[in-house]
Amino acid sequence: MAQVQRVASVIALDPEGVEEYEELHANAWPGVLQKITECNIRNYSIYRYGLLLFSYFEYVGDNMDADMARMGEDQTTQDWWAVCKPLQRQVDEVVGDEWWHTIPEVFHHD
Repeated sequence: MAQVQRVASVIALDPEGVEEYEELHANAWPGVLQKITECNIRNYSIYRYGLLLFSYFEYVGDNMDADMARMGEDQTTQDWWAVCKPLQRQVDEVVGDEWWHTIPEVFHHD
């Protein structure tokens, strides 16, 4: 069994899009949720602090790159991202082609 990988990331939110973003996620599309599960993501949460979004999930598979590529190839997920992406703003610290900026874990306790 693969070891759980904990992943946290941040992105900013368009001030004009807060209500729409929260409404979208209060009614997340079933196909998107299904694909998240199929791609070995568990315990996925997004929090909002002002205009900063913080996401956390646990990856339980054995090939995260392949699972993330599979998710990115899914048409329903692409449609979801097309609706959400205009409401988001990258933070200054993004690296390479990342959209949400992955942040390092500095403490964990089970």
